[in-house]
Amino acid sequence: MRTKYIIMLLLLVAGSSVCAQQKANFKLADRFSSRNFRSADRNSMSIYPMYINDGECFWYSFTTEDGKRYYHVNPEKKEKRLLFNPEKLFGFLNKETHEVCDAKDFTFQGLEFDKKGSSFTFDYAKHKYRYDMKTEEVTKLDTVINKGFGESWKKYSPDSTYILFAQCHNLYVMGNKDKGKDTTKVQLTSDGEKYFSYFKEEEEVGTDTFPAAPVAVWMKDSKKVYALREDTRHVDELFLVDVMETPRPKVKTYKYSMAGDQKLEKYVLTVIDVETKEVKTIDTDHWQDQYVDVLYTSKDGNKIYFDRKTRAFDEQEVCVADLTTGEVKTLIHEIDKPFMDYKMANIMFLNDGKDIIYRSERTGWGHYYLYDNEGNFKNAITSGEWVAGPCSDIDTVGRTLYFYALGKDKNIDPYYYIPCKVNIDKPESLTQLTFDNTNHQVHFSKSFKYFVDTYERVDMVPRIVLRNRKGKEIMELEKPDIRRALEMGWKAPERFKVKAADGMTDLYGVMWKPFDFDSTKVYPIISSVYPGPFYEYVPTQFRLIHDDNTRLAQSGFIVIAVGHRGGTPMRGKFYHTYSHGRLRDYPLADDKYAIEQLADRYPFIDATKVGIYGHSGGGFMSTAAICTYSDFYKAAVSSAGNHDNTIYNHWWGETHNGVKEEKKVIKDSVNGDRTESMFKFKVGTNMELAKRYKGGLLLIHGWMDDNVHPAHSLRMVDALIKADKNFDMIILPRSNHGFSGAENTFYEHKMWFHFARILLGDNTGDYYYEVEQYKNADR
Repeated sequence: MRTKYIIMLLLLVAGSSVCAQQKANFKLADRFSSRNFRSADRNSMSIYPMYINDGECFWYSFTTEDGKRYYHVNPEKKEKRLLFNPEKLFGFLNKETHEVCDAKDFTFQGLEFDKKGSSFTFDYAKHKYRYDMKTEEVTKLDTVINKGFGESWKKYSPDSTYILFAQCHNLYVMGNKDKGKDTTKVQLTSDGEKYFSYFKEEEEVGTDTFPAAPVAVWMKDSKKVYALREDTRHVDELFLVDVMETPRPKVKTYKYSMAGDQKLEKYVLTVIDVETKEVKTIDTDHWQDQYVDVLYTSKDGNKIYFDRKTRAFDEQEVCVADLTTGEVKTLIHEIDKPFMDYKMANIMFLNDGKDIIYRSERTGWGHYYLYDNEGNFKNAITSGEWVAGPCSDIDTVGRTLYFYALGKDKNIDPYYYIPCKVNIDKPESLTQLTFDNTNHQVHFSKSFKYFVDTYERVDMVPRIVLRNRKGKEIMELEKPDIRRALEMGWKAPERFKVKAADGMTDLYGVMWKPFDFDSTKVYPIISSVYPGPFYEYVPTQFRLIHDDNTRLAQSGFIVIAVGHRGGTPMRGKFYHTYSHGRLRDYPLADDKYAIEQLADRYPFIDATKVGIYGHSGGGFMSTAAICTYSDFYKAAVSSAGNHDNTIYNHWWGETHNGVKEEKKVIKDSVNGDRTESMFKFKVGTNMELAKRYKGGLLLIHGWMDDNVHPAHSLRMVDALIKADKNFDMIILPRSNHGFSGAENTFYEHKMWFHFARILLGDNTGDYYYEVEQYKNADR
């Protein structure tokens, strides 16, 4: 009897030991890495129709396990066929070039159809060829293609008469010899210099010797160009040390304006007449430290439309400048506090500026409004308690706006794009084109009689169909091939809905499970986060691999991504401005409460073993979460986090957290008194939370990150050290803000090991002398 009890006791101890030492399945995670999953993950998930000569017929390419195929579609005949005879075309190219043409992965270069749409030409191996679609005959043309490198600096005028380029920080023009013009280089400007240049990008090498692509843009009359330059000469500098530079480390210096800085970049709009060489500076000034963007130029080259916004990004004016008189007129004035929706902002000009379509959140919901060319309001194009999202196309002849609605149909997930159309003069004509609970992406023909529709969900393989203008399906074009993925054991993630911490607002998310999921087991849960505030990285489209989330789940976790109040303008103004003034803390309670609800809903989730990770803003959030709710989140991986937004770029922090403007009168007896503004910025930082941290944090940062400077993570390190806290940190010496190559692989594997050690009790990764030693380890 005593022996029996001893055996039972040993079994119980062994059982508890197994639970405490659950092994991570690194091999399964690695099975779905890009190098192992490449053949299954390279198949097409959508198509992009290339309409022929602005007609109804189109061609497209699509890749499956059988290789890439090209197709021609005639909607009128409901006909889909191969664009060309592969045997004839590739046989000819192989014979002509004496090389093997890869028929399974062939990509057309310079494909152009003739006016009848019955034949096309293309470039291959430095020659041009013609393929006749009726006779299937391939002909080599006399044209020799000499596409050398280094031609990207040329910016041709709309009529191809002139070539514009930049050199020595200034603008130059020369004639196009193919048009019989003089190719002598003529200098147009002389005020360009470093940090106030006409170059497209500031270059340290060769700017005085070689030409470069200009920031200037041709106007439609081919006689004038405009250049909107950023003057950053007075902006303070930031520094990085490239430790991998040879033979010795090198300092990288760049301009970077931070939140609360008093010396910011200034915008200067210049118009140059190429023929007369006259240079005019447009008076765009209105607010101190304003933002300026060019929106549209008239066909006759006499008008240029631009917008300007306040530094706080809460007020905007749409203006037009008359280039003949120099007069600047404000057409539309909008105040939108606490900040404007810039993610889906849209200003469109129809009939050469006679009609202006302006998107605004003035009612609390993003909608489109119609104005005339004098700035007079005509009518609301869309309205209601839903969001009129991105515009997909405009029928200028039929005066019809095609756009995606969000939340309009209460039977459809509010994050799914719903194709709609509306006559801009008749709001009552609004028509919803599809009604299924899926996310859509559409491409219309020039006549708008037909459109290609790709619709999908994270758990539904895309269907790619052709529809008529009423939304009726005409024919199925393609369905992606995922056979290999299914053979490897792949399974789709799941969409879910929970409540926000207010108990009322719906939050939507996606859950990834291990492909060897066992409903009788209990799994730790990890939240993959990016708080926005302009976009939630919660997928709505079908993908075989969703970034790191899919592979992380295979290691032995339930991984989720869920939206938070304040995360996106797709849900309306109330939802996405929730972040304002609380840039650090706004998403934390929602994320915690979402996990608690899922743990209550599903017995396979262990709410005592919770992890969180994210990159950039997600790195900022994951660190704030493990410090704020240190008894709830047991492990966090924070990469490239902007932990101290006082040293992040001024636009992001000031827009989303707010900036205080204080006006001050400057006495000047000579030129007269003037009023200047001082801007003050204050925001909560992660360093302030360090004393509340209890363990489980891994910080990772790219040493060459010129977006979120490594100082962000190092300041967090300093705060944790001062608070006598235990944590881990990794520096990636070559990486910028985005990780890639070997360093990204290293980062991902270290993340697996970190969560496995803390949440699964599996510390085998700590003893690998090679990071990928798990490949040879027994599970």
